[in-house]
Amino acid sequence: MHLYDIGDVATQSGLSPATLRYYEEIGLITSLSRKGLRRQFGPETLLQLSLIALGKAAGFSLSEISGMFGADGQPDLPRHELHTRADQLDQQIRNMTTLRDAMRHVADCPAPSHMECPTFQRLIRVAQRNKPTAPKT
Repeated sequence: MHLYDIGDVATQSGLSPATLRYYEEIGLITSLSRKGLRRQFGPETLLQLSLIALGKAAGFSLSEISGMFGADGQPDLPRHELHTRADQLDQQIRNMTTLRDAMRHVADCPAPSHMECPTFQRLIRVAQRNKPTAPKT
């Protein structure tokens, strides 16, 4: 089996060696041996790193991602969690699309000022309703 030096894995994955060492420390990836002080990884590590990047892009935490690999390091993806996260992304996309469309309208609105634009006023009301509340002390 061909092993990849940590520098090669860093180059191919775009991650720093420090990130690779951290991922190994928390159990996301595993080095198979060492050549001097340099960690050596198997070819499956590049697949694992791609899946980790995909999971992070989908909003999963590293802790959640670590549960998506079986004991053998192979993907063991929780389908229900993936559906739930996809639903959350759909909602986020709808919210962002609405915001984008409203911003474009406000940018092009012929009203003399933004405060006279009904769409802008609606945006302000929605933002006020959705603002986070401070914790009670």
